[in-house]
This record gives sequence, structure tokens and C-alpha cells, in this order.
Amino acid sequence: MPYTRTARLLHWATALAVLAIAALGLWIAWAPPQEEAFKLRLYNIHESLGITVLLATLLRLFWRWRHPPPPVHPPPPPLLQGAAFATHAALYALLLAMPVVGFLATNAWGFPLSLFGVIPLPSPVGRSEALAPPLTAVHGWMALALGLLVALHAGAALWHHWARGDDTLRRMLPRRAGPGGG
Repeated sequence: MPYTRTARLLHWATALAVLAIAALGLWIAWAPPQEEAFKLRLYNIHESLGITVLLATLLRLFWRWRHPPPPVHPPPPPLLQGAAFATHAALYALLLAMPVVGFLATNAWGFPLSLFGVIPLPSPVGRSEALAPPLTAVHGWMALALGLLVALHAGAALWHHWARGDDTLRRMLPRRAGPGGG
């Protein structure tokens, strides 16, 4: 039995947004453009996507609460179930905390955030030379942890599919129309 269409849409949209955010973050950190205005636009897109992922994650958690995930067939042993739960909990925690820490870091560096350059967000901390570097460092470490967890998550889905032969991966893929077109 697959996840609901909404759950699948939110999952894959989050995955694509996280990849885009990571690409922008790496670009900004390792090969920042020389033109200041362009660099600031990249930061704004990175930060705005982060806030969007935060909101999408809250929606995903609400959806998951109202529509529990379908069971895996065949059921995995308890140790694998525990590992999956811990990985998902850590992914959700990072998807919630990382944008908040990034937003606070941006504010501490003295840059207010305007969501996609349109909706100004209040600055909860204001400029703080004491807070900006540790918040930025924490955000960076969270990014590394998120990347490792995403790799673990994807690798585990492939392992379930090929080595274990269960329906873990198929439950999150789009449904194919059957012979009757449904």
C-alpha cells in the first residue's frame, strides 16, 4: 500500500528543495560570486527555501499525524523499525531546526530576511557579532548531519528494495496506472 498522494508530493518536494538549498549553500560557501548583489540574491533564495522547507515539514508532520504511514510488507525486524524511526525523527528535527538556526544566523549577521524578496520577516535577534559566528557554525554542522542522514535514508530505501525485497521504496514512488487506467 503506497503513501497518500499528498505525502508523496510533500516528500519529493522537500527532497528537491533540500537539494537546491544544499547546492546554493555550497556555492555560497565555496565559490561565492564576486558581484555582491548576485551573492545576496543567492542568500535570499537559500534562506527563503529554508523557511519554505520549515513550513512544508510542519505540514508533513501534521499530514503524517492525520494519515499514518502504510505498513511495510514484509514487516522489518524490530531493530530495523527502531533505526528507521530514529532516522526519520532526526531528519524531521533537522528539517525544523536548521532553518531556524540559519534564520537566526542571518539576523545576527545583520541581514533581515525578506521571503523571496517579497514578504519581510521580523528580526528576532538583531545584529549580534557574538551570536553570528556560533549560529553559522551550528547551521553548518547541521547541514553536514542532514546530508549524512539523507544519504543514509536513500541508501536504506535502496537496500530495502534490492537486498530485502520489501515495499519500502515502492510505497513512496508515484503510482502507475493499472490496466483499467486507475
